Amino acid sequence: MTDPRKAAPRPPFSTPEQQPPGLQSRMDPPPDSGENSYVGSGKLQGKAALITGGDSGIGRAVALAFAREGADVLISYLAEEEEDARVTAQWVERTGRSCVCVAGDIREEAHCRRLVDTAIERFGKLDVLVNNAAFQMSHKSLDEISEEEFDRTFRTNVYAPFFLSKAAAAHMKPGSSIISTASVNADKPNATLVAYAATKGAIQNMSGGMAQLLAEKGIRVNCVAPGPFWTPLIPSTMPPDKVREFGSQTPLKRPGQPAELQAVYVLLASDQASYISGATIPVTGGVPFI
Repeated sequence: MTDPRKAAPRPPFSTPEQQPPGLQSRMDPPPDSGENSYVGSGKLQGKAALITGGDSGIGRAVALAFAREGADVLISYLAEEEEDARVTAQWVERTGRSCVCVAGDIREEAHCRRLVDTAIERFGKLDVLVNNAAFQMSHKSLDEISEEEFDRTFRTNVYAPFFLSKAAAAHMKPGSSIISTASVNADKPNATLVAYAATKGAIQNMSGGMAQLLAEKGIRVNCVAPGPFWTPLIPSTMPPDKVREFGSQTPLKRPGQPAELQAVYVLLASDQASYISGATIPVTGGVPFI
């Protein structure tokens, strides 16, 4: 058995501070995306998936797990994250599955439509959409949050999942799945992450509505709500003192690793979750989520 308190590194951390969006390759300790641990069993054999923010962190972990379960994947990311994206692609391709890499800004609806169109062109179908990419910045005062930053946060975290879900649903067959990454902040908003927390509440609410709307097409819609997870978003958007002790506030006294989310995304994407829709599954290290 694995003691969850000791399953991954615990703070304090001394990873270098980065500018957003941040790179996984520059983190210390490096996040564990399941490269050396995840073992597939054919749960997604023959499926095709589109994963935003698939270059690193949670997105890389999901892409790797999906590939080892038998799925081809398209990962989207910002141009600045190309270095990390190529590493993800290498891990996916080692499984024998295809990995299509597409850089661009999902804040634009036209780009979101291109992502879906590219997945259809390359795979002939789209079975799973994972809305994972996110933007956040940490502030101690509302005066520090500019209109531009507020808009960027909502366009990345809420508008893009809407654009992508709308475009994907037009092509998806019964049995398909849309999965969005929400957050423990949807239920317990952090005072220093006002804009980000608000978007995560919106994602959860929007997913619940879409689950009802798309049920008539046989498309399931769900959320995963992570607690504090060790990804490039952390050293690139939080002050050094917060990064140093990141995750220590949880009952398990550490942040989660992306690999510890893989099984949840695989379940929601698989046919084993045929009656799970409109749900939010928390993965919080012991922090209650109601």
